[in-house]
Amino acid sequence: QLVESGGGSVQSGGSLRLSCAASGVTYSGCMGWFRQGAGKEREGVAIIDPDGSTKYAESVKGRFTISQDNAKNTVYLQMNSLKPEDTGMYYCAAADLRCFIVVMSTYKYRDWGQGTQVTVSS
Repeated sequence: QLVESGGGSVQSGGSLRLSCAASGVTYSGCMGWFRQGAGKEREGVAIIDPDGSTKYAESVKGRFTISQDNAKNTVYLQMNSLKPEDTGMYYCAAADLRCFIVVMSTYKYRDWGQGTQVTVSS
């Protein structure tokens, strides 16, 4: 089970840190953050492998950082310099395979959290 937290409302230029805690299972594959804006398809934001290698969507490079604490079975998403277009529901997801195989293809991720809302106002 994946549980996200840390969402909220901020002004443009602000920061938020999202957390995704896994309970009941230890994931050995790719973990990722995805988001879905109103009327839009779900899109990948950032993914991380168990060895710590990461990949980001072009729209968030240099502003967002994905990290993990294996001891706590938790994945984080530090979001800085937030923009109104970052607004959406943010989801954590876990795959069985490595990131270079699943990349940011949503259908390749097995487990999903319930999501946490991020709202950025201008």
